[in-house]
Amino acid sequence: PSIVLIFYGLTTNVSIGDLFLAVIIPGLILAGLYFVYILTRCYLNPELGPPLPLEERDIPLREKFKLLGSLVLPMGVALGVLGSIYAGIAAVSEAAAVGVAGTILAAWIRGELSWQMLRESLQQTMAACGLLLWLTFGATALIGVYNLLGGIRFISDLMTGLPFDPLVVVVLMMLMLIVLGLFMDWVGVLLLTMPIFVPIIKSLGYDPIWFGILFCMNMQISYLSPPFGPAAFYLKGVAPPEISLQDIYRALWPFMLLQIVGMSLVLFFPQLALWLPGLG
Repeated sequence: PSIVLIFYGLTTNVSIGDLFLAVIIPGLILAGLYFVYILTRCYLNPELGPPLPLEERDIPLREKFKLLGSLVLPMGVALGVLGSIYAGIAAVSEAAAVGVAGTILAAWIRGELSWQMLRESLQQTMAACGLLLWLTFGATALIGVYNLLGGIRFISDLMTGLPFDPLVVVVLMMLMLIVLGLFMDWVGVLLLTMPIFVPIIKSLGYDPIWFGILFCMNMQISYLSPPFGPAAFYLKGVAPPEISLQDIYRALWPFMLLQIVGMSLVLFFPQLALWLPGLG
């Protein structure tokens, strides 16, 4: 489950289950765009994607089933979390508890459960929660003061009063988010902008679920775009030494353009995001 959508739903009081449904088709669109691009590049330049050696392709059937079996527990945990949310059995916090219980059970079944693992997991969780709490505190204080000074009303009146089509206002918001994503983490961008942008979106007559999917896709661009681009640093950490950070950034540009294409499709065809939630 996307932590971006969870935070968006909690910040804007939008159904997280509907957000998870809404993101399925846009996610498949992005995956399809990536697939077509990679397939085309490898077809034009086979050296970019050499075939798997025969000795690695010739895997016994028993080994294949063994490899598939290793996916059962992780998939079971994910299905338990998502299923409890979609079925209306649990809220987000309760579904998180389901995920923790499922993860502990999976670790026990695999024989990997230990006090050291639990201690390290708790330490990492507390560190992440502490960071998010301070970010939330700072952003909430800033937005509160900004609201008391009339800033939110001013921005809302300014955006809704522009002599443009409402869709142009949404495009301007997307451009602002892209610029902010160059220098800020998605949590900071969300906490600073969504309390301002979402009321404007509602006043323009648009669905906040649709805008949440646009925000999520926009933040995917920030994961790749320099100078922040954490995905580039993650890749550099596992890439061979001869591949520089500049090489990775150059290779990421086509994928950033594909993400902009995917986001544009959802922007101009909102039903791509709203069809599945509308079925419920």
